[in-house]
Amino acid sequence: MIRAMRTAASGMKAQQMNVDNIANNLANVNTTGFKKSRVEFQDLFYQRRKIPGSGIRGASPASLELGYGSSPVATQRMYTQGEIHSTGNPTDIAIMGDGFFRVVMPDSTEAYTRDGSLRLSVEGQLITSDGYFLDPGVSIPPEAQQIEIAPDGVVTVVLAGDTFPQEVGQLETVRFVNPTGLLSMGRNLYRATGASGEAIAGTPNFDGFGRLAQGHLEFSNVEVVDEMIALIAAQRAYEINSKAIKAAEDMMTMANDLTR
Repeated sequence: MIRAMRTAASGMKAQQMNVDNIANNLANVNTTGFKKSRVEFQDLFYQRRKIPGSGIRGASPASLELGYGSSPVATQRMYTQGEIHSTGNPTDIAIMGDGFFRVVMPDSTEAYTRDGSLRLSVEGQLITSDGYFLDPGVSIPPEAQQIEIAPDGVVTVVLAGDTFPQEVGQLETVRFVNPTGLLSMGRNLYRATGASGEAIAGTPNFDGFGRLAQGHLEFSNVEVVDEMIALIAAQRAYEINSKAIKAAEDMMTMANDLTR
């Protein structure tokens, strides 16, 4: 009975992590550029009492083995496109397709984000909501009356007294061979790892890079209905594992009562 209790306990622990992950997805349903994740599980090792193909009287057609439960092994982030919503703010930029914005952290390292809710610093630089500068940087002149950002990232402005726009910068995006390998830092930021590969820089709307949409933001790709269904399934799995522990405990009690 001890094996059954430990096996069911591993199932409860796995479902608890599953619920924790679902809760995080639901908590970020309104987070700009957020990508939902799912927990991946594997079965644990087995105790084999009979191997297929063995046996005294000939080859056994099946094995006799008992597993020891399940264990979470990874959380896979799902980089499907979130809904694009119009904001009317000229410095809000959504990436429609593959790609990340590259930002410079205070320690001069690089980080990456899908959150395009950009602002202007006092010097006219495009920065994130936390004040991190884009790389490459784009500076908007203080006398600019109108800011235009093309789908390919070309930034133009119309200065006071001018009729025709002039180019002031070029936005770049980066992508990764394995974006699932990125390390989540919080604050809508990711870091590259050995699993993700090095950042591949490119021009938006070319060579497979997503195009930019000015005046729009990409919302979270979390589907509330799907998460609620997954939450109910995880809750039921947790409950049935707890009942398995209770059943094993009742059987142990019966066995102990035989000696009384």
